[in-house]
Amino acid sequence: MAQLTTKRCSAGEIQAHVDELAALRIRVFRDFPYLYDGDLDYEREYLATYVNSPRSLAFLVHDGDRLVGATTALPLADEEAAFKAPLAEAGFDVDRVFYFGESLLLGDYRGHGLGHRFFDEREAWARQAGDFSHACFCAVERPQDHPLRPPGYEPLDAFWQRRGFARRDDIGAIYRWQDIDQGRETDKRLVFWIRALD
Repeated sequence: MAQLTTKRCSAGEIQAHVDELAALRIRVFRDFPYLYDGDLDYEREYLATYVNSPRSLAFLVHDGDRLVGATTALPLADEEAAFKAPLAEAGFDVDRVFYFGESLLLGDYRGHGLGHRFFDEREAWARQAGDFSHACFCAVERPQDHPLRPPGYEPLDAFWQRRGFARRDDIGAIYRWQDIDQGRETDKRLVFWIRALD
């Protein structure tokens, strides 16, 4: 862990890291619960949202030249409609909500505090980026009896609650991707977690 280096990028600075971010997303999200059968071209298009947002954040963790962790965030107003609409319908001012994208970390690097660091970085960025009242993120819902659920799998709900986020089962987004055990894209429901930025 002593060799790890960190870097903050915003907006167009992220472009230089798009391919390594894409590869990390494909690797980490292949695991349960996302089970994402990733595609590099799709990832480049997805990450363009962050490149094009003037107040976005990508916080990168490298071990030598290898990207082993990353987290992203941007104003919800700059996100896709699939994520904006549910918050707007629930009465939130979309212009005052900061959206936390992914937290990505390879297995060997977990358990050393980087998960907390990712939240610290995003919350600090949101507070300095403008007059934002809330932060939020989404998490996919999978049934307890899903056939690819690993034995002993524990969701991160308790960790997110300790970070001050509340699960909002009444607010969800629908997003499509292809699972590793499916031959086509299908709709997934993502539940929102929200906290006030004090």
